[in-house]
Amino acid sequence: MHYHGYLWTGSKKRFDEEALRRPPHPDPPPAPAGDDDTEGKRLVERYRVVRAEFPVSDLPPLETARWLTKPGRLARGTWDEPKEAAQWLGEQLAAYAPRFDSEEDRDTTRLAIVVSSAVERLAWGGDVSHGFYLERPSFLSLALVCCSPNRAMPGQDCPMR
Repeated sequence: MHYHGYLWTGSKKRFDEEALRRPPHPDPPPAPAGDDDTEGKRLVERYRVVRAEFPVSDLPPLETARWLTKPGRLARGTWDEPKEAAQWLGEQLAAYAPRFDSEEDRDTTRLAIVVSSAVERLAWGGDVSHGFYLERPSFLSLALVCCSPNRAMPGQDCPMR
């Protein structure tokens, strides 16, 4: 087993585009009923966009394990040990903490607990995902994902292969 780290920062508005953060349904919507079926056309177009964008988008997926379905180039690092992966998480938290919108989120004791719990979770094969509001309206998403195998998606191949 090994671990991949993912980091995304961007506008909260973009982060809230949930359709692009979830995989498309395996079955496309039905074809529009006719030329005046604007809702049907909108659904078909939205499905087309999501089907094309989700696999390559850098937006954090709603399900953490789905990072493994994205291109390997989106991984910010790969580690063989939970402590190494959690150390990277701690470095990212330290770098971004001054920009956290909430004073509570900047608390160093709290951040140390986040890193320590990440080691524990990764050690038993769980994924780790955290999000923080930065100066408005920005958002930071950090994830550590177990790979080969992942508990939530055991059949998923490693994106680095």
